[in-house]
Amino acid sequence: MADTDKARQHVFGAFVLTVAADGVATLVFDRPPVNAVSIDVYEAIGRIVDHIESDNAIRAVVWTAAEGARTWCGGADLHDFDGIDVAGRKARYAFINEVLPRFYRLDRPVIAAVCGPAIGIGMIFTALCDMRIAAEDAIFACPEIDYGLVAGGAGLFAHVGIPEAKVREMLFTGVRFTARDLEPTGFFNYVLPREDVVPRALEIARRIAAKSLPSIRARKVASARLEGMTWTEAYLDAQQLSAGLTAGSDGGEGVRAFLAGRDPNYQDR
Repeated sequence: MADTDKARQHVFGAFVLTVAADGVATLVFDRPPVNAVSIDVYEAIGRIVDHIESDNAIRAVVWTAAEGARTWCGGADLHDFDGIDVAGRKARYAFINEVLPRFYRLDRPVIAAVCGPAIGIGMIFTALCDMRIAAEDAIFACPEIDYGLVAGGAGLFAHVGIPEAKVREMLFTGVRFTARDLEPTGFFNYVLPREDVVPRALEIARRIAAKSLPSIRARKVASARLEGMTWTEAYLDAQQLSAGLTAGSDGGEGVRAFLAGRDPNYQDR
């Protein structure tokens, strides 16, 4: 990472958020042995969303796992379900259902850099990110049916463009697929050798981080609001957001810089 000597670190339970001077934040998930997702992990994600939205130094986020981790995300921590009753399960789901939409609507773009298995909720986390870069041998699966549970990601997977037949195959069988197997579905931006995944994610994040922060936020808001809109509604929504940017000091700076043959100097934070 560039300017690591100036990087700031913040710990949120099993996550370490490192913010570099260029505005790129790396979010590392490290909960051995398999990065299973307990209720504490969801609580940490809520705090991470709060922190990122309050920190104008962060312009783009790369979510990855600790180096050498067995999985990118090993799915739900089944200890949370041992002995749980119906009321407890509903309460758990109610809390999760508050956290996940907040993460989806986070006003900074998030890139999933997946170098290992993304299982169950791990695949949902991947789908909630704005972009997905995966190692060619990374495993993706929704095995909830093998544990007498029902996977909840069907609508999300359809929303991000995975064909319905493939979604049903995954959810009904629990079968594991490699990123190469799923590449034809369009789920990933890039499928690469493992050693190239994080560098590519950081490269994209740095390109984003060089842009105007109000523009980044507005574009993320527009993207998150696409669900349920027709293409014309989404187009008009983006126009309104873009028009509102003219009020800031960055309004028109990109155009002025291009016409002057120089790099833009964005000031808004």
